[in-house]
Amino acid sequence: MPADIQWSRQLLKRYGHAAAAHNDYPPVGPLQQGFAALDLLRALRNGSRPLHLAVSLPLMRGALSDRYLACLGREIELLSCHIGADQPVQRIHLSRGAMNTGQLHSLLTQVRQRFSVHALAFGDDSVEVDPAQADWTSMGALRELGFNHVSIGVMDAYSPAAGVVVDFRDPRKTRWLIEAARTLQFASVNIDLGYGRTWQSLTSFRRKLAAIIELQPDRILLFDYAYPPQRYRSRQRCSTCEFATAPDKQAMYQHALEQLDVAGYCYIGLGQFALKDDPLAAARENGSLQLNALGYSCQPSADLLGLGVGGISQIGTLQLHSRRDLASYQSQLESGQLAVFYGRNCTAQEQLQSTLSAALLRDGQADLQAIEASFGALARNYLSACQPALEQMAADGLLKLTPQALRILPAGRLLVGAVCKVLEQGRTEPVAMRRRFGAF
Repeated sequence: MPADIQWSRQLLKRYGHAAAAHNDYPPVGPLQQGFAALDLLRALRNGSRPLHLAVSLPLMRGALSDRYLACLGREIELLSCHIGADQPVQRIHLSRGAMNTGQLHSLLTQVRQRFSVHALAFGDDSVEVDPAQADWTSMGALRELGFNHVSIGVMDAYSPAAGVVVDFRDPRKTRWLIEAARTLQFASVNIDLGYGRTWQSLTSFRRKLAAIIELQPDRILLFDYAYPPQRYRSRQRCSTCEFATAPDKQAMYQHALEQLDVAGYCYIGLGQFALKDDPLAAARENGSLQLNALGYSCQPSADLLGLGVGGISQIGTLQLHSRRDLASYQSQLESGQLAVFYGRNCTAQEQLQSTLSAALLRDGQADLQAIEASFGALARNYLSACQPALEQMAADGLLKLTPQALRILPAGRLLVGAVCKVLEQGRTEPVAMRRRFGAF
């Protein structure tokens, strides 16, 4: 077990569910329907921070992908004319999907022509690939298009027969993709590694983990199938009976922590691990680590602009989602309208909560005096509402709370999401806080 992590079955049983439910950051509050594209355009015109572009590509081929590409092009045109030249795009992130090299080249040409893409972005763009859709040729094409960080999903077999345990025995395709990435000089390779389905046993998971560790990817994202990363949620339709029991999940999780530590991986947070010489590990040590909806990053803080179906944007205090069904998204764009539909303006309290959570998830501590200097009396009142639950967590050894700072202790490293969950409730009355978090 890593020296800065303390394993406690009792604390995992008490706080683990709340921690797992906070796997995605930033948390998305209740969104309202009917947000107008004007809200997004106004936020872009008034924005001053650099941008990260996240392009969503669904799985489709042929004429369907041509139609989708045309809609993406229209969306790029509608948005780019509202972004100033002093707002550089620092990073382009491409989600999993199926487009041929020519289509991707056309898409990225449009992006780089219409947006002020920072020179550094060409060496720091990231892409998700599906092993079923990728090979050496497609990896080479992605590298030539400027992508330098790749994330590979390593999923077990889909829809196994009832009662059948699926064994991960053949890592050859994953090995080929990692070898391709290294030969093509990608800066980093991340593997998404899931656990906790009923058709996994501890033995089969051990084999799967050992096969991945042997390949030595730069980064590994370990996630519970019950709380998958955002990019898998549109594909996963599972009932609770398809997930392993809590003891089985804990056994897999503990084994992964122990083996990844032995293999030289550092725990960054939110299930993300990185080799000790990876820039993410260095950024965590020197306090320069950043975090947004795309995960941990070494790049400076930026706003997020989502393109494509289900795109997620965070521009200043505005959170927006585009339509999530493909037909509606394409219909909107083909009629010349942006497909923005769900949204919310974050209140000052929500901004405070986000600031606190981000500090804990990045640095493992929050400077309460600096936060109070920024938010004034709001911060004092907010933390006062959280005080009973935070004091209980302090008594349980998860954190240390003083008037100056909130610091996560080794017993809380794996449960920081539960602390963030408490901080989300700072707008409620102390009595309600005690009722919700005072006893588990």
